Amino acid sequence: MLKLKQRIAETLAETLASMTPEPVPAADELATLLEYPPNSNMGDLSLPCFRFAKVMRKAPKMIAEQIAATFTCQGVASVSAINGYLNFKIDPAYYATSVLPEILEKGADYGKLNIGEGKTVVLDYSSPNICKPFHIGHLGTTVIGHSIRLTHEFMGYNCIGINYLGDWGTQFGKLITAYRKWGSKEEVEKGGIDYLVDIYVRFHAEAENDPTLNDLARYEFHKMEEGDEENIALWNWFKEISLEEYEKTYRQLGITFDSYLGESFYTDKMPAQVQKLREMNLLKIDDGASIVDLEAYKLPPCLILKRDGSTLYPTRDIAAAVYRKETYDFDKCIYVTANQQSLHFAQWFKVVELMGYDWHDQLVHVPYGTISVEGVKLSTRHGNMLLLRDVFAAAIDKVSEIMATKSPDLPDRDKVAEEVGVGAVIFYYLLGGIGKDSSFVMSDALSFEGNTGPYAQYTYARTCSILDRAGEIGEGEIKLTAPEECELLKTLSRFSECVLRAMKEYEPSNITRYILDVAAAFNRFYHECPILSAESEEVKNTRLLLTKATNTVLGNALPLICLKTPRKI
Repeated sequence: MLKLKQRIAETLAETLASMTPEPVPAADELATLLEYPPNSNMGDLSLPCFRFAKVMRKAPKMIAEQIAATFTCQGVASVSAINGYLNFKIDPAYYATSVLPEILEKGADYGKLNIGEGKTVVLDYSSPNICKPFHIGHLGTTVIGHSIRLTHEFMGYNCIGINYLGDWGTQFGKLITAYRKWGSKEEVEKGGIDYLVDIYVRFHAEAENDPTLNDLARYEFHKMEEGDEENIALWNWFKEISLEEYEKTYRQLGITFDSYLGESFYTDKMPAQVQKLREMNLLKIDDGASIVDLEAYKLPPCLILKRDGSTLYPTRDIAAAVYRKETYDFDKCIYVTANQQSLHFAQWFKVVELMGYDWHDQLVHVPYGTISVEGVKLSTRHGNMLLLRDVFAAAIDKVSEIMATKSPDLPDRDKVAEEVGVGAVIFYYLLGGIGKDSSFVMSDALSFEGNTGPYAQYTYARTCSILDRAGEIGEGEIKLTAPEECELLKTLSRFSECVLRAMKEYEPSNITRYILDVAAAFNRFYHECPILSAESEEVKNTRLLLTKATNTVLGNALPLICLKTPRKI
């Protein structure tokens, strides 16, 4: 559809230019103005003419009518003017002779535009604090970040995924203190990361009555910063336990990273950036702490060093950004974190700019809404967690129960149950968009009715089943005989636009909603148009090709939101 939209836009640019001596939008801009009407009866594409009224000194209704009277373009069957809108009906032959053959020819490459060729994107996402298990709150940064990575890769970018582990800070002094007071090697080996969380929670409970514990924790972390061998050994041990646990979740999600360099890696890289700030006279002393004053930019001061000279998150983030630019020479560096950190990123992004780094505008923060559980805020230190592994396990168990009844003889049933169960949770989370806070309701996430991940995956599996039963598809002229066939092709034609929008907006829900559109269009087609029992071989072959095209598009789209594509469910 992108090609046809560009062709229409070029014709529109010529038509508008012939109607007025004043400058009119170029074809590329006009292409972005073309909309999909909410009702297909109005047309397949629409152009609002209101913005041309001032330049052309005519009413939008008159402009639309004047264009419609003479407009012709290959692939467009008709043009009508309604209340200032120019509505285009696409010739069904265009879908049959251009869209369907392109999908079938390109297959796994259908939808790719390669606009990122030769460019590198670094993505910082997931990035859990070690010694804490994945809870439902970690789902956001992990699947949003990975989907953003996948859409960029699909569009031709070279992507570097970084898991910037939270592996440094006073919290490790707290954990070491808790371990020495109440823990043992045997209990940690037996309980793993869950036991580490238990003693961490206990530390905070005890510290409410004994504030000296916090002083002790700061002392233990200071020893870590000074290189104390015993504390460093404990820290490395806790880190290994954490990574082993995290890899189980990443395997379920199908996610890998190119780097696990966490906060601790940048300990020796921060002094150079602090010195640069001093040399540029950007650092000011405020109540003993070193800050960068950002009042001129309507931002609070950015704290670089505490009173005792220790570093903070902005210091580490600046050092990490400089290292990543020097190492990867990125064109974009994307950070996927909760929206509560938006101010933090605005502050240190501004500091990077003030430091004279000309790549400051390549830094991108993608904020997402936080998750509560049934409306209750999550908190590790208070033990209020809904662990992601428990959510996945519940979803997998539910799928297994359904499959035991509906598909008792299905090979690899456990594997498919995991793919569908995990996919159900991911789809539920991504469907609503990333911008707003949300409340995770287990019963809703595990519902398999309506607009759900299982429905989308089942539609894909249905196309596989039809194609398997059909065997070899014959050749011949493509013949569209039902409106549902054309509507399906219209939906399939929008795939590359959908991925492009998702990539530019950093919004995976564009793809999630598109998948539902494809599934709905295919299932209407499936129920209204006999495929294997079609009235003729010509119609049968056309419908099988439509099924194959749907299989291709869903097969390309589902992995972009971290969902698997089981061939049988």
